[in-house]
Amino acid sequence: MTIGILFAVLAGLMLGLYALPEKYTKGYEFENTWGMMFFINMLVIPITAGFLLINGFNEIISNIPIDILWKMALASILWGIGAMMWGKAINYIGLSLGFSIFIGTVILVGSLLPFLVDGLPPNNVFVVMFLGILVVLLGVFFNGKAGMLRQAANDQNSSSEGASSKSSSMTIGIIIAIVGGLLATGFSYANAYGRPYLHEACQNAGNPDWITAVMVMVVIYVSGALFVIPYFIYQLSAKKLWSKFSSIHTPKNLFFTFIMALLNFAASGTFAFAAYKLGSSGNTVGYAIFNTACVAIAIITGILTGEWSKTGTKPRKILYLGLIAMIFGVIIIASGNALR
Repeated sequence: MTIGILFAVLAGLMLGLYALPEKYTKGYEFENTWGMMFFINMLVIPITAGFLLINGFNEIISNIPIDILWKMALASILWGIGAMMWGKAINYIGLSLGFSIFIGTVILVGSLLPFLVDGLPPNNVFVVMFLGILVVLLGVFFNGKAGMLRQAANDQNSSSEGASSKSSSMTIGIIIAIVGGLLATGFSYANAYGRPYLHEACQNAGNPDWITAVMVMVVIYVSGALFVIPYFIYQLSAKKLWSKFSSIHTPKNLFFTFIMALLNFAASGTFAFAAYKLGSSGNTVGYAIFNTACVAIAIITGILTGEWSKTGTKPRKILYLGLIAMIFGVIIIASGNALR
């Protein structure tokens, strides 16, 4: 269990950092930066990892039963849409608030969704774990409240027209984050549903345990690309943004988007391994730990990069209170798992 928790925290740290390099790209619009990131993230890295790391990769892929493949693919497409919307939300409302609202939605739905696949645990375990999830969500609420207070403080320093525009952007960003979070829970379902078969297939091909996580991520990410990549191709064409890839900043931007893509993929694969190590409730306990660590590092990163530099002490205190509540909630969830 300890190994599973440590890997879940590590996965959360990587995911919390994955969007940070986007702050340092130059000369690109949202579609350029995130289109390049998702192309590398959903196609280049997964396919390369599959061929380089997995014994019998072609055979495993070609022999996945149709019922497992289409259910994983559909859930993964929904996750891909949610992940794309997450990037959009971060552009509207920043790292701290974007992560808090998106991940809060993911924790609420994603931590409970695997129960539909794996079944409910004993009542005493379920009650404690559900209480922990509620405490985590209370922390997310505090984080969202802090973000709204930050925006209100910033609006006071802006013209009325500018403040109205920012408030509108904040509302749009929050809606995008919530909807994206709901869709992104498809990741949890795809992992819970497809992992048992893929684990057996990988073991039969002579792969070590951790390779299953890579195999699951290959299916999820490539399936997610079925929507995300055509979407960005359309947006780049409609907005006539292809020419921006010829920018003098492209080499550096390529480096930054590759780091984003690698951190995102590695985080997901590490979580899948953590869920396996945590046992039958890994997709619930691990998911809560993973996403809470993700929010924590995103909040810290947002503070260090100046998102809260012009904000008073009250919003920051509420932000810290939210972070403490989320950590406490994860401890409750882990305690519930220990009751098994």
